[in-house]
Amino acid sequence: MAKEWILNSAMNRFQLNFKRNVGATSESIRRCSPESLEQWREYYFSHVRPKEHIEELGKRLYVKITEVIRSEVEQVTEQDCVEYMMQMVIDRTYEGYVTEIQTIYGQLEKELGVKILSAPDEWDRLFNVDFYIQIDGKYIGLQIKPVNTGIQLPEIFKEYGLQADTHRKFTEVFGGKVFYLFSEKVGERKEIKNREAIEEIRKEIERLQR
Repeated sequence: MAKEWILNSAMNRFQLNFKRNVGATSESIRRCSPESLEQWREYYFSHVRPKEHIEELGKRLYVKITEVIRSEVEQVTEQDCVEYMMQMVIDRTYEGYVTEIQTIYGQLEKELGVKILSAPDEWDRLFNVDFYIQIDGKYIGLQIKPVNTGIQLPEIFKEYGLQADTHRKFTEVFGGKVFYLFSEKVGERKEIKNREAIEEIRKEIERLQR
């Protein structure tokens, strides 16, 4: 398995399996409609790329692994590995989270036409609230949760049930309700998944303004 991982990683990195090198394999095998591996092998070498060409790619892969990658590996220190793990687990996770949150509450500010502010640390501990909207001396609480549909969502609903009491306390103290906003990646951007919550927040704003 380790050898296959190395071979696959290097092949992809140096693009030796790209269409320009090995041809349109998916299209070619459908055109061939082989009934056996041998039939496909003969068709490929006759109509797509010659056997010698693939052997040459294999030799190039060997050079990349034994010379280029080996040279790079020898330059890696233990401290490089420690710093990289810290960066991936801590720094980049946080940066991604902050970007996602900013994207979502930016959308919400635009749709509602109100300013959304970060909640004090005390509110996070006491009321499980990350952000808030101030309306005439009263506050609406918000929690923005990035989700992976079908994986993380059930856990969030469980969490919501556990936090219900703290959200009720928030309403008793500050007058406004607490709303969950679920963010989901759509294409290359993050969007609010439960858009019905936007209308509910709008109605809560109107209630507090009366």
